[in-house]
Amino acid sequence: MPVRAGLGFGELPFSGAAAFWDWIDMLEAGGVNSFWQSDRIASSRPHLEPMTVLAAIAGRTRKLKFGMNVASLALREPVLLAKQCATIDFISGGGRLLPAFGIGAKLAPDWEATGTPLAGRGARADEALEIIMRLWQGETVDFDGRFFQLRGARISPTPVNPRIPMWIGGSTAAAVKRTAKYGTGWQAAFETPAQLAPVIRSIRETAIAQGRQVPEDHFGAGFPFRFGSPDDPAVAKEMERFSKRLKRDPSDYFVVGDAGTILKRLREYVGAGASKFILRPVGDGDAELFDQTRRFIEEVQPDLMDIPMPEAA
Repeated sequence: MPVRAGLGFGELPFSGAAAFWDWIDMLEAGGVNSFWQSDRIASSRPHLEPMTVLAAIAGRTRKLKFGMNVASLALREPVLLAKQCATIDFISGGGRLLPAFGIGAKLAPDWEATGTPLAGRGARADEALEIIMRLWQGETVDFDGRFFQLRGARISPTPVNPRIPMWIGGSTAAAVKRTAKYGTGWQAAFETPAQLAPVIRSIRETAIAQGRQVPEDHFGAGFPFRFGSPDDPAVAKEMERFSKRLKRDPSDYFVVGDAGTILKRLREYVGAGASKFILRPVGDGDAELFDQTRRFIEEVQPDLMDIPMPEAA
């Protein structure tokens, strides 16, 4: 079960489109496993829409995998979302799309901006997951749900990869049940290694009780990283944003130091049961972001395969 790490971001950190594409080209040339785009619709700050940008990346690259971290199911119509995913998978050559879904952040401005009620968003997401899975399997779907009513819904082409993964995000009890019922993978949000382990254990136990099994190598985690010092201005700025948004101390989540520091934290997460990672370089401006990414490719990525998975996992 090899350890893999991709890179991603929420807010667009680059000066413009040219720098963004130069960075994507760097990931492709550097053999980075995957790119991940967060989902945010309404914002005064720059955020890329994930389905649009992943379609563009599918045409730009040949090896890089890519996914959304995570698409908000309760804000999206499931037949269209299933079609978008299948189309992106098809034009990428198949097997490169890593779709990941969640219910959407409760405090995000997207709900009010789109007129979407918060109430029932979990149940709405569950209905959407069932519809998407059936459409991907080539079914003609009739569905009578609380939120969605379909007659004769079908998509073609279906995903090229017949075992296209379905990653689920969230660590609440409802998210655990959702992952156990529908997911083929689970992606943490802001959990530390100590917080991660009990969630993974609960997902495994719940899935087994339902006669399912989430693959051992399909549990993911992530964290921001920086080669440098905690006193770097870029670190202070990102930690302040994190603290204001989540109302928690960021010092146990951000990883700042050298390659050894980053690899040590990766080993801690692996010990908790994760083997797939979404890391976010912390940098102020294009030059710093490119330097942070280059150092990850040169100093961390070569050692990922040497991180042993615990036998108990």
